[in-house]
Amino acid sequence: MTDTPALSHANIRPGRIIIWTLLFIGGLIMISPLLFMFSTSLKTADQVYDLRLIPAAPTLANYISVLADGRFMRWFLNSMFVAVTVTISNCFFDSLVGYTLAKFEFRGRYFVFIAILSTLMIPTEMLVIPWYLMSSQLGWLDSYWGIMFPGMMTAFGTFLMKQFFETVPNDFIEAARVDGLNEFQIWWKVAMPLVTPALSALAIFTFLGNWTAFFWPLIVTTSKELYTLPVGLSSFAVEQSIQWEMIMTGAAIATLPTLIVFLVLQRYIVRGVMLAGLKG
Repeated sequence: MTDTPALSHANIRPGRIIIWTLLFIGGLIMISPLLFMFSTSLKTADQVYDLRLIPAAPTLANYISVLADGRFMRWFLNSMFVAVTVTISNCFFDSLVGYTLAKFEFRGRYFVFIAILSTLMIPTEMLVIPWYLMSSQLGWLDSYWGIMFPGMMTAFGTFLMKQFFETVPNDFIEAARVDGLNEFQIWWKVAMPLVTPALSALAIFTFLGNWTAFFWPLIVTTSKELYTLPVGLSSFAVEQSIQWEMIMTGAAIATLPTLIVFLVLQRYIVRGVMLAGLKG
């Protein structure tokens, strides 16, 4: 009887080793295209078809050439402006609407919430034509506002923030009202600090989603000066159809911000996924 714990422990350890090994191998398989992309970006034209992961003579000439192209930097700044602006808008409006739906009693509140949630069931492809017609009639085609307006407020963000605002004790809200704060001040100074994890997750997801957005920016823009980075990179790939080292360099530069965001904020991303699942 005294040997049973030792035996069970010995039986569990090999199982864990097998799981860790499989996870490690799976991780290598998943990141191998990324590693190959960065490797190719450091190669010269005559080394592109050399499948070695570490280039024989690595060079930064491709990065210098791509960054020297003023269009690429313009596309980068366009994507940064659009992603940051839409992220700020989502954090403000989604949290404000979510707070209103969670903490205010008014007729039709449930109907409004269901109407907002129902938009999640509509594929983006079905909304493109109404968005385009609206942009055309209002003169928003080929403009920053035309790129941004469909994502300035989202149903997912509203749903996420509402679920978390419902966890804020009503006693805090009533105490703030007794202290003389108006509703906007209560939302900003009392409720918002209590839902920071959800707000952080919403900001991260919104930024990454808009940084990699391709379909709508491709449709609404015609001038290359307004291209976002994914659209510009697609155009760049067509121009450099046989220069794979240049295409991979552009893709590597476009990927770097998302990698930095993930590495710096990965704990918030994981927490956001967990919280969205728990609250949903």
